[in-house]
Amino acid sequence: MDDQNRNLILATALSFLVILVWFFLFPPEEPPAETETAEETVEDAPGTARAPPAAEDGAAEADPVAEAEETTDYARVAIDTPRVSGSISLLGGRVDDIALRDYREEVDADSDIVQFLNPVDSAAPFYALYGWAPGGALGFDDVPGANTEWEVAEGDTLTTESPVTLRWENDAGIVFTRMIEIDENYMFSITQAIENTGEEEIRAAPYGIVARHGEPADLTNFFILHEGMIRAADGELTEDSYSNLRDYRLDEAEGAHTEIVDVESNGWIGFTDKYWMATLVPEPGSGFRAASKYVPSADIYQTETRHPTVSVAPGERAETRSMLFAGAKEWSTIRAYQNEGGIDRFLDAIDWGWFFFLTKPIFAMLYWVNGIIGNMGWSIIVLTFVIKAALLPLAWKSYVSMAKMKELQPEMEKIKERAGDDRQKLQQEMMTLYKEKKVNPAAGCLPILLQIPIFFSLYKVIFVTLELRHAPWIGWIRDLSAPDPSSIMNLFGIMPWGAPEPGSILSLVFIGVLPIFLGVSMWLQMRLNPTPPDKTQAMIFNWMPWVFMFVLGNFASGLVLYWIANNVITFSQQYMIMRINGQTPDLLGNIKTSLGVKKPATPAAAGAAAAAGESTAGAGSDDQPAAQGESSAQEAPSGDASPDTAGTAPSEGPGTPAPKSAAPRNTPPRPKSAKGRGKKRRKS
Repeated sequence: MDDQNRNLILATALSFLVILVWFFLFPPEEPPAETETAEETVEDAPGTARAPPAAEDGAAEADPVAEAEETTDYARVAIDTPRVSGSISLLGGRVDDIALRDYREEVDADSDIVQFLNPVDSAAPFYALYGWAPGGALGFDDVPGANTEWEVAEGDTLTTESPVTLRWENDAGIVFTRMIEIDENYMFSITQAIENTGEEEIRAAPYGIVARHGEPADLTNFFILHEGMIRAADGELTEDSYSNLRDYRLDEAEGAHTEIVDVESNGWIGFTDKYWMATLVPEPGSGFRAASKYVPSADIYQTETRHPTVSVAPGERAETRSMLFAGAKEWSTIRAYQNEGGIDRFLDAIDWGWFFFLTKPIFAMLYWVNGIIGNMGWSIIVLTFVIKAALLPLAWKSYVSMAKMKELQPEMEKIKERAGDDRQKLQQEMMTLYKEKKVNPAAGCLPILLQIPIFFSLYKVIFVTLELRHAPWIGWIRDLSAPDPSSIMNLFGIMPWGAPEPGSILSLVFIGVLPIFLGVSMWLQMRLNPTPPDKTQAMIFNWMPWVFMFVLGNFASGLVLYWIANNVITFSQQYMIMRINGQTPDLLGNIKTSLGVKKPATPAAAGAAAAAGESTAGAGSDDQPAAQGESSAQEAPSGDASPDTAGTAPSEGPGTPAPKSAAPRNTPPRPKSAKGRGKKRRKS
């Protein structure tokens, strides 16, 4: 097998192997096993999030999990912005009803908009709340908590231009206020204030909580995507799954499995889903304690920001400001919060993966191209052209190197014959040959090695970024983040029944149009090279494209589109480079050979084959007489022949074997004067 075929097999095999290895080495996490222990049982009302313990000098004991109360019985303050709708419950002042106007649950235009945050009495409680941990002589009843009944002091609807202020006063006359603002996207600003109207100094520590009851039902649970707790602390990013939170050390003082990290100046903490995120963001430059924990008695996952304790003298007022992000992980939006708002590493809330140094610039370029074209499908194709153009110099050297290696095949075979079983001698002579001819045998592998991380980086981008969710291309491709919805099962929509459900066994077999195009494009790319003479290699060449076609049939259609474009461009590049280097691929002939159709012989080749057949047939019937005739013609001197004896057969002496019935063609007659020599020749 020549080096060009070897590199092509290596490319396809490596890509296929890496896909399979990732599934085996990093399988999806198993769902948590259900336990029947009394501590873990949550059949009763789950309650609300557990407040942090009292401030360091506080006398109050840890606040227990509060019993859940029906939030529908309490008044709410509406939230109405161009991008967000929902409400804030006056019970605890919880931000627990957030819907995202720009996103729908399904591709259909009449589908419901995405409901992100939900109140305690819903099927999937997920909310944010704020409060104060008591310090000094204060107790938990003296500070606002999860079930405090607030009243509206100012504003009736939260909009981008009109904030809302809530107010609560305890029995000692201490006044707590909370002003809530929202920008044009998904960032809330929370200003908590405490006013001491008493005669003694008071101490309290403000906090924020994002609480989620149980694991989300729509958890993707795929190994290349992180879903769960996410925290940035002074430049260090930490991601823990829900199962990892359950494995935290049990802290008796917290009443939960807890991990606490001190943040000096910049950080944030919260929960991230595939496309959405809820995070607590203290003001950049301020220190705080970031806590993540799991409360087993109520099956609640929590993240908290605990701010330093403040001391308020009589007649004084103190306040602290923090932020809450609750919305979609749009690249441009969270990038602006990071670059303009100073929120450190906020863009890393998108799971860029191991190849972040590739995924980030790839998506930035894709986003920029899409801003010009306005269609993500065509933007992927343009991005593929850009990537292939960047790799063209390497591809050129690779194809040229493979062509030179092909020219060296005869010399390499001679070296193998001379070296025999001496592997060291073989390697030395091969290296000498490469140096003399200035050929790098590894040059053909470099573009292949570069293509693999680029492929996975683009797959990561398509899988995790919100911008490709429900992004259409053409016709039936309405969501580039989902598999091709068409199917052979219903003849691509011609028949009156539906296609198999994505992820089902039938969907693995009855694939769509794009995977078929992928298989055909890969098969045609392999036909640029002649079919290997080895039957096993030829079988691999013929089956590899169709195996890939089914393996990638349920991948995101945006990724399949990229691979098709990549195959077409690679085919064109390789064909052009081979032509420039004096090699014209016999594409049609290679296709026929791979299909088992023999190539028709040219007239010259047919004549040569016929002549060779006749010569073989004649040599097989009259082999010995022909040899004798040639020897006679060469040994008889010209003077032995005379006019009267020319053309007569030589006389045979006694003991001479009888001649064959048919004399060979082109055998000259033996002269009579040469009968002695003829006998001698016959003896020889």
